[in-house]
Amino acid sequence: MSPREALFPNYAPYPIRLVRGEGSHVWDAAGQMYIDVMSGVAVTALGHAPAPVTEALVTQLHTLWHVSNWFEIPQQERFAQTVTARCCGDHVFYCNSGAEANEAAIKLARRYHRKIKGNDKYKIITFTQSFHGRTMATLSATGQEKVKEGFEPLLPGFVHVPYNDMEALEAAVDAQTCAIFLEFVQGEGGVTVAEETFVAAIQRLCAQYDMLLIADEIQSGVGRTGRWFAYEYYGIEPDIITMAKGIASGFPMGMMVGKAKLKDAFSAGAHGSTFGGTPLACVAAQATWETIEREQLLLRAHELGQWAIQHMQQSLQHVEEVVAVRGRGLMVGIELTFPAAHVVTACHHHGVLCITAGTHVLRLLPALNIPEPLWRQAVDIIIEQIQHVRATQPTKNTV
Repeated sequence: MSPREALFPNYAPYPIRLVRGEGSHVWDAAGQMYIDVMSGVAVTALGHAPAPVTEALVTQLHTLWHVSNWFEIPQQERFAQTVTARCCGDHVFYCNSGAEANEAAIKLARRYHRKIKGNDKYKIITFTQSFHGRTMATLSATGQEKVKEGFEPLLPGFVHVPYNDMEALEAAVDAQTCAIFLEFVQGEGGVTVAEETFVAAIQRLCAQYDMLLIADEIQSGVGRTGRWFAYEYYGIEPDIITMAKGIASGFPMGMMVGKAKLKDAFSAGAHGSTFGGTPLACVAAQATWETIEREQLLLRAHELGQWAIQHMQQSLQHVEEVVAVRGRGLMVGIELTFPAAHVVTACHHHGVLCITAGTHVLRLLPALNIPEPLWRQAVDIIIEQIQHVRATQPTKNTV
């Protein structure tokens, strides 16, 4: 059996074996260099092996790796203060991934209504094309049928309605609805941005029916959209915020942040995580957030993303196979009339790593500190490959 055959075949990796990374460049085993504009799916927010994070990790590696949450952990406390100072939340729960953060949010929402409010609300509204994770609860919350096949029966209590559809949302709310679970920018669902009127309706309904608003910022958070969190574009305050991916520059970490009113719902023993909030994870995250702030990467992500969207819209405006170019900050999607995987493969051959979002959307998620000339070069290569690949697509039948 080959080394690859020792793995479950639940992934279908590209035939590229990456062995080294530095900043926004990576190299494969054959020595081929690539410009990385996928960042491990929005994970390596500062590029590969960023010096401030490396230094923080090395120092901590020589001091203390793991501490059980049975003890006080100063690194946890410090980073929790860093996070709550930059969002509308007050209390932090540490875990290891986005799915775990969303799982915690689901549990907190239900337990708050049961234990604190004293009611039997348990339903959570989510949206079509949403993606919240692959645990049984987060899979049940996800609004994409393709990832659920074979895992039935799913958990009850999740109601899916069309994204950006106010009438469908209002019709879905009932006396047992405890929360609305929203990605302000859907990542896996096609880089689709929530409309302002839709978010305003959600805010109104939450207030009217005493529901919690959970913001899934797993992919859109930590500066990805040009602000610390995508919800900031709408002038509202979610009750719960979840985050992961870019939070610690690739060191595994997830977090759920909740408002003060939710604190007592997670009393001692209500929830936990063996590896959540280790000293190593916390120092990596602290160094990441300090670097983002020190180097003013929020503004940079906004400006580079705005340039890219406008540049691609202008360059591809006469390409009828391009349906739309959209996004916020450095979370950019290009919707095509043909499978985006064709463009991904072409880009790989020309030294650019990018990915899809669904079947027909090309997704760009570069490091927040990608050098501007490198970003411009990658975007131009992607434009060229879209134009080239579209020429190879079957001609539409006009008869």
